[in-house]
Amino acid sequence: MLYERRPDVLFVHADSSVLSYQGLSARFAAIEPPTWCLLLAQSCRSVGFGAMILDCAAEGLDIDEAVERICEIRPRLVCFVVYGQNPNSGTTNMSGATLLCRRLKEVSNGAKTCFVGSHTNALPNEVLGLDYVDFVLLNEGVYALRNLLKTDLENYLDKVRGIGFKKYGRNILNEPEYVVPQERMDIDLPGYAWDLLPYKSKPLDLYRSHFWHADFDHTKRTPFAAIYTSLGCRFRCEFCMINILNRMDNRLHITAADSPQMRFWSPDFIIREFEKLAGMGVETIRISDEMFFLDKRYYKPLVEMLEERDLGLRLWAYARVDTVRSEYLKHFKNAGINWLAIGVESANKQVRHEVSKGSFKDTNIYDVINMIRDADINVISNFIFGLPEDTIQTMRETLDLALELNTEMANMYPCIALPGSRLYHTAKKRHWALPESYEGYGFLSYECQPLPTKYVSAKEVLSIRDKAWNEYFNNPAYLELVERKFGVKQRRNVEEMKKIRLRRKILGDVPLKCEAE
Repeated sequence: MLYERRPDVLFVHADSSVLSYQGLSARFAAIEPPTWCLLLAQSCRSVGFGAMILDCAAEGLDIDEAVERICEIRPRLVCFVVYGQNPNSGTTNMSGATLLCRRLKEVSNGAKTCFVGSHTNALPNEVLGLDYVDFVLLNEGVYALRNLLKTDLENYLDKVRGIGFKKYGRNILNEPEYVVPQERMDIDLPGYAWDLLPYKSKPLDLYRSHFWHADFDHTKRTPFAAIYTSLGCRFRCEFCMINILNRMDNRLHITAADSPQMRFWSPDFIIREFEKLAGMGVETIRISDEMFFLDKRYYKPLVEMLEERDLGLRLWAYARVDTVRSEYLKHFKNAGINWLAIGVESANKQVRHEVSKGSFKDTNIYDVINMIRDADINVISNFIFGLPEDTIQTMRETLDLALELNTEMANMYPCIALPGSRLYHTAKKRHWALPESYEGYGFLSYECQPLPTKYVSAKEVLSIRDKAWNEYFNNPAYLELVERKFGVKQRRNVEEMKKIRLRRKILGDVPLKCEAE
């Protein structure tokens, strides 16, 4: 295949789905548009650089097929964009990206490679130290990438702010560039390069939503899109690494908690993205902001515009338990927000308080959940098993709370020390065992390696988490709720999902492929 113009940069989204999700990857896991590929591509195009996107996950490309495609395109720079909509995914997705990049370097003639993403920001020297990586972009990389593309990728690299590169066998991290400031968001991150994504017969039809987002109906999952209306978070939770993208300090031991800030696109700008997607026939859209339901200066006008336009969208968004405001819930529902994801984390206030810096410790979780349901909005409750102060008893309390709340969906995560979080640095300092592979940071992966608590081993934590998930989704009250709210077919779909058993190395399981052999 010949391309009319050699692009300045090819953004590559590698496929790590099987390693991350095991048997769930084939049908139940989402296939999300590569949000940061889209943002960076549009940003580059806005200042005159040629950009393309290769989404290996959406197209189902294996490593050799992806390498062949990259070699055909012959970009000046191959940029591996390694993020994920879940906090752990930026590290977990390094597995597919590194395998592909290594293979590319083996067979290509001088391809220049670059990494950007949350894991790269957390551990830039480690990523740059990989012998097949030529450059890293620091923080979100918007201005750093523009700076790099202005060069010949060979000379005067020490003058390029915001990058890391190799010189005489040494890693060099230049002074970081600024993140895009609030007043430049609409200008320097001017939307999404939707036209660069692959599709089969219509835009975004190779992407599918989370199973529950489509009300457990597989036919509603595609086409699918995900967008941000803001970037970052104002809080400093010990277990989270979201704000590592705001990093503007190369010193060791800098964590996400050192740069808690949010930046917003204007509501007028964002509504045009929703209208654009609706015009392409997309109805199912995720609002990926960590805290959409937080600052009413931004969400209120946007929600009102969505109400007025009545675009027929199925949306979901995140909220903190202590920021949900009852007077806005009916507007959320009218705007098409049918699901709210709520971080409950732990049933035990002390366990929760130790890692969330005082957040919502006195909030009545029952009242908040009921308030959301009264507005006819479904709830995804998120729980974490294995926080540092957790005991077997407190984790049982968390499961009991989940069963009592009986929300329309529940996510149950083992606590993992994610690179970029304060918890990661605590684990390193105290010599706690950390995953030995990228996929070990995946919540649902075979290699999953959670932290031990002060009282419970890592093995016990993962065993308790997996048993809790099974108890929740086998609970007759939950299955009856799904059938009552969504239908008999949807209940059967859930029952099919729960038949898929996760294998866990730490629990002594053999991987599925070995079992088949």
